[in-house]
Amino acid sequence: MEKKEFRAYVGNDEQVYGVRRIVLDEGNARGISMYQVTTAGGLELDILPDNALDIGHLRYKGVNISYTTKNGYDSPARFQPIPGEFGRYFPGGMLFTCGLLSAGPENTDNDGTFHPLHGRFHGLGAKGLCGHVDGENIIVGGEIRETVQGGYCFSVKRKYTIPTFGSEVLLEDEITNLTEAPAEYMMLYHMNFGWPILSEAAHLEFPEKRKVTPRTPYAEKGLPEQCSFSKPLDGEEEQVFFNEMESEAFVRLVNPEVGITAEVSWSLDTLPILAQWKNMKSGDYVLGLEPSTCYIMGRERERREGRLMKLEPFGSVRHSVKLKFSKNTK
Repeated sequence: MEKKEFRAYVGNDEQVYGVRRIVLDEGNARGISMYQVTTAGGLELDILPDNALDIGHLRYKGVNISYTTKNGYDSPARFQPIPGEFGRYFPGGMLFTCGLLSAGPENTDNDGTFHPLHGRFHGLGAKGLCGHVDGENIIVGGEIRETVQGGYCFSVKRKYTIPTFGSEVLLEDEITNLTEAPAEYMMLYHMNFGWPILSEAAHLEFPEKRKVTPRTPYAEKGLPEQCSFSKPLDGEEEQVFFNEMESEAFVRLVNPEVGITAEVSWSLDTLPILAQWKNMKSGDYVLGLEPSTCYIMGRERERREGRLMKLEPFGSVRHSVKLKFSKNTK
């Protein structure tokens, strides 16, 4: 629709798209702020500056897309990066970023440093925030820093670009090592899909050329059903598959029953592995599609197996991840 025609129908843009910042005022999430984004293309999502500018709830055309754990939204003040606590505060959400020092299981590095499950990044607050409409796009962004006195200092400049009339979300990160020493890093974009887009009616579509590595013997047993899903099953064990694409970096979750396709694409040169978390357990029913720098086995093991990436002094790397939604026919 041309702008002139649009203005004949609409006197205020916020009638159909926009971004606003709110603060929650009850429960365990009391005090956290969020940017609520809506588009004329049917997207509604929460972006959380107090949680590394990750994405919480996301809906498309009124249909829930994201997965929410039993915990729900949680204040970063409750974040406890100590052994055994991850399951008490993990909120799920459309995007939970893992890193920057470690992703995967709890581990103790060679220098004796403890790294909690999936690292500390999600518990960090962003600064230099922006949330506004800029021409044809909604822009939300800021900077997240992960640091320690006398050691590492990472800056992540994060930017979302969301077309006002569209149904896609482009995330761009610039990660910089702000020290005079090389710095090893890990990063995992833990994108979580829940019911109703995830159901026994859904399936995955991958590029034709890829390598798949199951994480466990049980995942290997389930390899023939990697791209399909069952109904929720009581006590079901999770399965994880590591996918390495040869040239095209995309995966689609298609559900003809709800008439929606969700596509994830990413920068293959900087995120060479897509982890797939398939959990059909009753009450914890979720699919994770997770572009990553590594096999998410934890910092110590990734280094030992030669997969830990490194940033040179004051060097930077760029990651991009795109979510795109569309209607399909049954």
